[in-house]
Amino acid sequence: MNKEINFSNRTISENSPIFIVAEISANHLMDYERTVEIIKAAKYAGADAVKIQTYTADTITIDTDSEYFTVNHGSIWDGQRLYDLYKTAYMPWEWQSKLKKETEDLGMVFFSSPFDFTAVDFLEEMNIDLYKVASLEIVDIPLIRKIAKTGKPLLISTGIANLTDIEAALKVCQEEGNNNVILLKCTSTYPAPYEDINLKTIPNMKQTFDCLVGLSDHTMGEMVATAAVALGAKVVEKHLTLKRADGGPDSAFSMEVEEFKSMVESIRNVEAALGSVTYSLTYQQTKTKENARSLFVVQDIKKGEAFTNENIRSIRPGQGLHTKYYEQVLEKTARNDIKKGTPLNWDLIN
Repeated sequence: MNKEINFSNRTISENSPIFIVAEISANHLMDYERTVEIIKAAKYAGADAVKIQTYTADTITIDTDSEYFTVNHGSIWDGQRLYDLYKTAYMPWEWQSKLKKETEDLGMVFFSSPFDFTAVDFLEEMNIDLYKVASLEIVDIPLIRKIAKTGKPLLISTGIANLTDIEAALKVCQEEGNNNVILLKCTSTYPAPYEDINLKTIPNMKQTFDCLVGLSDHTMGEMVATAAVALGAKVVEKHLTLKRADGGPDSAFSMEVEEFKSMVESIRNVEAALGSVTYSLTYQQTKTKENARSLFVVQDIKKGEAFTNENIRSIRPGQGLHTKYYEQVLEKTARNDIKKGTPLNWDLIN
């Protein structure tokens, strides 16, 4: 997999800034103007990109009362028919081109998760530069192949994937000559409990699949996202809404605007703190080091008098001899009278 991915005048690499994505998902609540407000809020909060989902109820499932098509896996959507859920949650396709322009006019990247072939074709007509494969679609090999064939970069979420699933998805991309893939560590529980996140997988995933890695996060708060950056995540995706109290299928695990802004600030601070591998000192560290310990005369000493552990000590500040010479100096005598508080140096020592 490529370690530098370029699109929309952006670069994601090991040395680039963290790419922060605001996921709108179903938080539009079927209100176009509200969706525009979320995009503007994403810009205000510091997001680099806005992500949507491209499907309809009919492209993602079928309209049936069969028990197989009712949510019953212990989620916040239990008891709902899939068709009814998606009919409420989908974003009208006629909005999407206009929303792309709104986003790009604000200087952010606009991209989507397609859920069938027609969605990929639709997004290609919109000239989308980046795709995301949603967690449940990582096992849809034909869909991944269709996306990979576009040659555009893919973010692949691993929320329900085991090693075999990830390997299969990457194999399809490689077969189509598309190595521009970033894997997103994800836990497909909504909201996701902290004990199920297993962030230590991020560096292991990076090493195992030799690729860039990020996080698609469904936990509450900013802690997990910030910690993921420290472990090597180069992409962070979180759901954004205006207010959780507004409701909607995804509101319970979405961030409000000020929360998202706080997360972005925390990520940028951690990013700055990570820096690079270095043992060099900054100017301020060098100045501070002058207050470190060194050898000082702590009692008045007469010429010819021996240095002892009573009349010299290792103390702050650092203007005297290095402490590593302590035992060596104890074998010597004073070359002349020395007053208490004098930093020890070789000119004072016989």
